[in-house]
Amino acid sequence: MSERIANAQLRGKVMSAQEAAEFINYGDKVGMSGFTGAGYPKVLPTAIAERAKEAHARGEDYAIDVFTGASTASDADGVLAEADAVNFRTPYQSDPVMRGKINSAQMKYADIHLSHLGMFVEQGFFGTMNAAIVEAVRITEDGAIVPSSAVGNNVEFLDAAEKIIIEVNSWQSRDLEGMHDIYRIPALPNRTPIPISSAGDRIGTTTIDIDPNKVVAVVETNAPDRNAPFKPADDISKQIAGNFLDFLEGEVAAGRLAYDQYVMQSGVGNVPNAVMTGLLDSKFENIQAYTEVIQDGMVDLIDAGKMTVASATSFSLSPQYAEKMNNEAARYRESIILRPQQISNHPEVIRRVGLIATNGMIEADMYGNINSTNVSGSRVMNGIGGSGDFTRNAFISSFISPSVAKDGAISAIVPFASHIDHTEHDVMVVITEYGYADLRGLAPRDRAKKLISIAHPDYRPQLEEYYERALQGKHLHTPHDLGTAFSFHLNLEKNGTMRLS
Repeated sequence: MSERIANAQLRGKVMSAQEAAEFINYGDKVGMSGFTGAGYPKVLPTAIAERAKEAHARGEDYAIDVFTGASTASDADGVLAEADAVNFRTPYQSDPVMRGKINSAQMKYADIHLSHLGMFVEQGFFGTMNAAIVEAVRITEDGAIVPSSAVGNNVEFLDAAEKIIIEVNSWQSRDLEGMHDIYRIPALPNRTPIPISSAGDRIGTTTIDIDPNKVVAVVETNAPDRNAPFKPADDISKQIAGNFLDFLEGEVAAGRLAYDQYVMQSGVGNVPNAVMTGLLDSKFENIQAYTEVIQDGMVDLIDAGKMTVASATSFSLSPQYAEKMNNEAARYRESIILRPQQISNHPEVIRRVGLIATNGMIEADMYGNINSTNVSGSRVMNGIGGSGDFTRNAFISSFISPSVAKDGAISAIVPFASHIDHTEHDVMVVITEYGYADLRGLAPRDRAKKLISIAHPDYRPQLEEYYERALQGKHLHTPHDLGTAFSFHLNLEKNGTMRLS
């Protein structure tokens, strides 16, 4: 590992994870690297969790506040949650154990737009950031950090933290060096524009400079990212992808898009990945991505010569593609740029590059409000992530989802969303396997007809019945029957299905 830790001062700080964990105290606010299962610390979370278990066994309190870029993995969020080592978590999580603790009120959670958290940390909104634990590919001769497979909020955490712990992971390819583009947004007031006008612009450095005197520990690791395989596209995913491509073709026919002008953003998951697979056989060329994560489908588009550049803050790759990226990072860094998430998700740049945003959803109501986060209004799944950053500022914002979930027990189109993350004002297109609803420029009553038309056939009669009942009311701009607006959700709670009969 000596070649991975080139700075003599920091080489002298090498120690075990257990020794490094002694620097993390009860009540500390800890910023950790990591974004969608990539680039997170691999051994410090377990060491901290063990310390928490030992303290609890002695009858002592021990829990910390954890800040990240986005989700991490079972060997980070998971082990900490199992050990009751987390008091507060933000801005996004996806671990089932942690989700259970949040929904049972054993852990506090703040669901925050991903572009906001770094700024909040910079502004001192949360108070003192006691420690930053960041994974690196290597430490340079002058003490700078080469980030690994995610940048996330590392810059803001490292700048704000009183103490820094660096995990140097030799599993991560050294050829990732040069892929990153690190840029610090100037402090308020009178900020200058971020000088990005197209997805491939590089504006910063390839490393993160830090104050080496704040580093209290360096820990050597050799462990892979948590990379879940994508499921093969099923018929429904393929139908959704086909409907999305039909929408894009319509934009070309209308003169609002050209086959060589598509700039994309895609959320994480099997259906968005299937959409990218569908682009392989499309007429679209010279595709660019300005997004959060690089998924398998984007790698395939790059390999096929369909995608010229992909800008993101992290990878979210299957194990097979993560291995491929490690082996061929020197080639991929010609096409891939990893930025801080304050840049990858910045509204200013999103609006400027004119991208088409595509994100998943839990449900849409018949007027175009989107619930991305809470099942039946109260049970959080993962969080809003960056979908709000992109939806509000995209050239075109779209949401995609199968029309039903849980073997048909849950409809993705409901009378009134039980929780609203994206309002009707920001949602332009909704797509299911039954088609797409283009909501742009439509009054609420016209939107309702379009959204009912792409609901599952089993639920269309219920939705039409609700709509007709709502039309009997006194105020008809956005017709609702408040007495039955949540009838789908109430029946799900009572009978395990949204089907009313």
